[in-house]
Amino acid sequence: MQTSIHPTAIVSPKAQIGSGVEIGPYAYIGEGVKVGDFCVIHPHAVLKGPIEIGPENEFYSFCVIGERSQDLKYQGEPTYLKIGTGNVFREFSTVHRSTFRGQSTEIGSFNVFLAYTHVAHDCRIGNRCVFSNNATLAGHVIVGDYVTIGGLSAVHQFCRIGKHAMIGGCSKIVQDVIPFGLVDGNPARLRSLNFVGLKRNHFPEETIKTLKFALKQLLDEGLNTAQAVEVLEKQAENTQDLAAIIEFIKGSERGIIR
Repeated sequence: MQTSIHPTAIVSPKAQIGSGVEIGPYAYIGEGVKVGDFCVIHPHAVLKGPIEIGPENEFYSFCVIGERSQDLKYQGEPTYLKIGTGNVFREFSTVHRSTFRGQSTEIGSFNVFLAYTHVAHDCRIGNRCVFSNNATLAGHVIVGDYVTIGGLSAVHQFCRIGKHAMIGGCSKIVQDVIPFGLVDGNPARLRSLNFVGLKRNHFPEETIKTLKFALKQLLDEGLNTAQAVEVLEKQAENTQDLAAIIEFIKGSERGIIR
């Protein structure tokens, strides 16, 4: 398939465009942008480098991807953005490069960023996540695989969102969200497991039963977080997914939402 570039598009001679790429009217592709094969760049989309973009990504109108960090410490040093395969960036979504010299904001593969979503500098996004409209990440947020963030929700800088977690709409996240958890509210609270996500991804009933046990300990008001972890470590049926929760909690610097 031949690359197609509309005559009104502005493409820097220092950009690298793969094969089979479609670039629509009035799109802007800046210096240092590397576009992988079979990407689709819709009218008025803006890609500013340095960015390394994998194949089959789609950028809708008026998204701005790869702009400089909004961090006031940033002084124009060379920083980067890396994007994997098959992501979708809908209208007016924004993703910013790192703040620190030689470092990158990183997005995995097969994620969907709906309209007006924002990924700030130095974030790390996994694979197959869904960001609903106006979901916003501050700087240095880490998001695991298969995470769903509800519309109009905001995540504080340096927080971590564990794999298969769900954040309800209009939530305020100021601490880490455990893997497989469902949090909701302003401020957010741990409400349950992400049962819908677990079933959609075909987790066996025995695994869900073990994760329910973990949730019960964390929701027990008689246990602090360290005590809950001690109980979980003694659990006879210590599955890989339960171990992931334990490891995640132990690695938390901001504390977890309970």
